[in-house]
Amino acid sequence: MAILPIVEAPDPRLRTISAPVAGVDDELRRLMDDMLETMYDAPGIGLAAIQVGVPKRVLVIDLQEEEDEEGKPIRKPMFFVNPEIVWASDEVARYNEGCLSVPEQYAEVVRPARVRAKWLDYKGQPHEQEMDGLLATCIQHEMDHLEGVLFVDHLSKLKRDMVMKKLEKAKRLRAA
Repeated sequence: MAILPIVEAPDPRLRTISAPVAGVDDELRRLMDDMLETMYDAPGIGLAAIQVGVPKRVLVIDLQEEEDEEGKPIRKPMFFVNPEIVWASDEVARYNEGCLSVPEQYAEVVRPARVRAKWLDYKGQPHEQEMDGLLATCIQHEMDHLEGVLFVDHLSKLKRDMVMKKLEKAKRLRAA
């Protein structure tokens, strides 16, 4: 497995609409393994293929909500190939979101509180599941990436501009 470079805003590749995947094969599994390693290294809880420069409809998620007896996160990776949201609740939830492609910037985003999604897993097997809480937020956030949408696009223009200015300033400071 390899740690891949993460594409950061305002890179135009993040605005690419990702293409469906024909099927799950060893090459795609290798990509998903590399994405997972990259996400853990960042560290993050979700990563879309476009965030590592690959315009395919592929996501990895691991909420890492539980810890072992030593206080280390218990890894429960989830792999989503060609994910689709087939239903979303009218009820909404607010979550202070961040993004590996918009590093160190956070803002409250309002999304449906529950969704039903379908996808293929790591082995190419179909799944359909209703999700709520952090998983519902995370899958919606990551699926936005597949459509070229960033979490900042859900903010008012004023808030979005503030976040992007802070991001540019942080990049300049890192480069100096």
